[in-house]
Amino acid sequence: MTPATVVNREPGGWTLVLVKVVAQDINRRRKNYSLEPFKEERMRPKLTVLIPCKDEEKNIRACIESVLPVADEVLVADSGSTDRTIDIARELGCRIIEREYRYSGDFKNWAIPQADNPWVLIMDADERLTEPLVEEIQKVLKNPRKDGYWIFRRNYFMGHLVRFSGWQNDSVLRLFKRDLGSYVGDTDHAEVQVSSGKDGRLKNRMLHYSWWSYDQCFAKMHRYSTFQAARWHEQGRKVSRASMFFRAPLRFLQTYFLRLGFLDGIAGVQVCALTAFYSFMKQARLWELQHAVPQPDPEANHAGDQLDDVHAA
Repeated sequence: MTPATVVNREPGGWTLVLVKVVAQDINRRRKNYSLEPFKEERMRPKLTVLIPCKDEEKNIRACIESVLPVADEVLVADSGSTDRTIDIARELGCRIIEREYRYSGDFKNWAIPQADNPWVLIMDADERLTEPLVEEIQKVLKNPRKDGYWIFRRNYFMGHLVRFSGWQNDSVLRLFKRDLGSYVGDTDHAEVQVSSGKDGRLKNRMLHYSWWSYDQCFAKMHRYSTFQAARWHEQGRKVSRASMFFRAPLRFLQTYFLRLGFLDGIAGVQVCALTAFYSFMKQARLWELQHAVPQPDPEANHAGDQLDDVHAA
């Protein structure tokens, strides 16, 4: 028996061999099983969900709860709520910021830089994320190839799904890098633009419960049409007889027939008619600013006469 054989049979020698074998096995496993997926998960950029709102106590809880699975921060930008909106948002752990509302793009551009995280998802209170969309957003953020993403919406009118009527291709750019995205335009329908120009589209849709009543519908139309007409007036745009007469009926024909509104049943008739009416109201509001005769105020003259009588006495 050689000395070498004796050494290898000693307990200490076998322990040394076993340690070397285990070390080699660990090194082999490190090479074969990369830790990159775990690093990638830890390095996923964080996301702030921004919810601009006012008096949305019937919507805000469902909206916030739908985004919690993907949000690292929920930032609620309130513009003067008088109901329980802020209380509900605080109850759900949201951060609250407040400021006066002038118009949509201006308000959101004020709120976006206040997000704590490098990615922002903007949600209106009447919108909801679905589980497939949450999973898609999580996947995209693990390895984002664009600086912003458009999201399609599945729209509801008073609780009824509207599949056509011009709403079938409705999409909004809402997921983007905080420092590269901002709203462009001074209307309530301004859209986000990404300064790099690199944007893509997500496959899954968010839910959008646009109106639950005609009171909500007409209140929004009043605000939107008044604001748009004022902007057109400032820009020197003129209203024509042709636009007043033809724009609304042509808009209805476009949405009801060309965009298949008739397939949405009675809900489709209403959506198409309201779309046409909104088009008409913008023209009518502009005509009002340019041609309406101000209503006389007899009380103003009466007050002036009374003041003259006092001075004469």
